[in-house]
Amino acid sequence: MLFEGIALSIVAVFGSWITGHSLAEIGVLGLIMSLIAMGWNFVYNWLFDNWYVANRGTQPRTIALRVVHAILFEAGLLGFGIVAIMWWLQMNFIQALLLDIGFAMFFLVYAFIYNWAYDLVFPVPTTEAA
Repeated sequence: MLFEGIALSIVAVFGSWITGHSLAEIGVLGLIMSLIAMGWNFVYNWLFDNWYVANRGTQPRTIALRVVHAILFEAGLLGFGIVAIMWWLQMNFIQALLLDIGFAMFFLVYAFIYNWAYDLVFPVPTTEAA
């Protein structure tokens, strides 16, 4: 919850400033996008896992497969995000595409920094400490 709360606060403030839309509009958009991401994650991985078992059985999943998996997930999320942005903020396709790419870039950097900070605050215990 901390991850999402901090992210939503940052996205709402800077998104409002960049787009000129109200803090409330961008905040609600952030919630909408979070719900889309959670729903898409569930559906996409359920479909992927069922497809994989039906076609590959119990074979180990390769790095190449995981790269394709990640790219297709992000492409689907981008598609849903563009539609949500166009609808909620009444933007055209290019504006929504650019905003959604901006969100994706923000979350890439934000997740890295957040998880790095988490590792610094809560390091993996050494054998002496355990």
